[in-house]
Amino acid sequence: MPRLQVRSFCSSFSSRAYDLLNELQGHLDSRTLRPELARQLFDEMLRQPVPVSARALNGLFAALARAPPSTACTDGPALAVDLFNHMARAGRRRMTGPTVHTYNILIDCCHRACRPDLGPAFFGCLLKTGITMSAITYSSLFKFLCDMRRTKEALNVLLHRMPDDLPNVISYSVILKSFCDSGRSQLALDLLRVMAKKGGDHSPDVMAYNMVMDGLFKEGEVSKACDLFHEMIQQGVVPNEVTYSSIINALCKARAMDKAEVILRHMVRNGVQPHDRIYNTLIHGFLTSDQLKEAFRLLKVMRSQGSMPNVVTCTSVMDYLCKHGRIKEAEEIFYSMAVNGRNQI
Repeated sequence: MPRLQVRSFCSSFSSRAYDLLNELQGHLDSRTLRPELARQLFDEMLRQPVPVSARALNGLFAALARAPPSTACTDGPALAVDLFNHMARAGRRRMTGPTVHTYNILIDCCHRACRPDLGPAFFGCLLKTGITMSAITYSSLFKFLCDMRRTKEALNVLLHRMPDDLPNVISYSVILKSFCDSGRSQLALDLLRVMAKKGGDHSPDVMAYNMVMDGLFKEGEVSKACDLFHEMIQQGVVPNEVTYSSIINALCKARAMDKAEVILRHMVRNGVQPHDRIYNTLIHGFLTSDQLKEAFRLLKVMRSQGSMPNVVTCTSVMDYLCKHGRIKEAEEIFYSMAVNGRNQI
C-alpha cells in the first residue's frame, strides 16, 4: 500500500507540540503508529507550554477514526478514544478545550470501534460542557441507541428533547431504519407521518419513503405500502427507480399483476425508464400467474426498447412451456438463445 501523504498541522509559528503532533501523524500515515508510541508522543505533546489548537487535534482524531487496521495499530478509532481520555485526565491547563466537532469525531470513533456503550457516555460529557450540539451529534447518538436496541429511547430524545431547529431527514432516517430492520415498520410509518405533518426540514424525502415501504413489504403489508406510495405522491415527493422497483417486485410476488402494470405505466409516464430487472420481474410474475401471453407481450416490449431478458427469465419461460407440454416451443427458444443470444427469445 503506498504511503499516505503526511498532512501538516503546524501553525504559523513553530512549536514542539506541533512537531510532536506531526510526528504522530507521520507514523499513522506510514502505518507504524503503535499504541504505546502514540501514548508516549501524545503525553509529551501535552507537557509542552504552547498547546496545539482544537482544530489540529480534531484532525488527528479524525485521521485515527478513518485509519485502516495495520500490524502496528489494529484499531485506530479505539486509540483515538484512549488518547482523548488521557488528555481529559491531564487537566484543562495541559489541553485545548474540545469542541463539538471533537465530540462528534469521538462518538463516531466509538461507533467504528463497535463500542455502543461509550457513545452515550461521550454524549453525556458533551451535555455537561454546555457546548451547543449539532444535528450530527444527535444522529450519532441515535445510531448508538438503535444499535443497543433502545430505538424508542432514541425516538423520545428526537421528539421531546432535541431542539426543534435541529432534527433533519438524516436524524429521522436513523430511527426509521432501526424500526424497519427490527420488524416494526408500523412505528416507522407513524414517525414518517409525523415528519410529513411537521413539514419544512422535517419533511421525509424519497429515501425515507422507500425505506418504510420496503419494510412494510417485507412484513407482508402490501396494501399499507401501496397506500404510502400514493401518500408520497400527494406530498409532492417524486418516486425514483428504487421506489418503482420495490413496489413492482412486491406486487409480482403477491400475484397482483394488474396493479404491477399500473405502477409500470406510472413509471414510464413520469419519465423513469424501466431497467431490465423490472421487466424480468414482471415477466416472471406473469409466468407464475399462468399468463404466458402477457409474458410474451412484455418480452416484445423489452426487445423494442433495446433491453434483453436475463438467463433466469429465459429459463423460466422454457420451464413454463415444458410444464405445459409445449416442448417444441421451449426447444426453439433454447436453440435461438444458443445461436443468436438470449435477446432473441
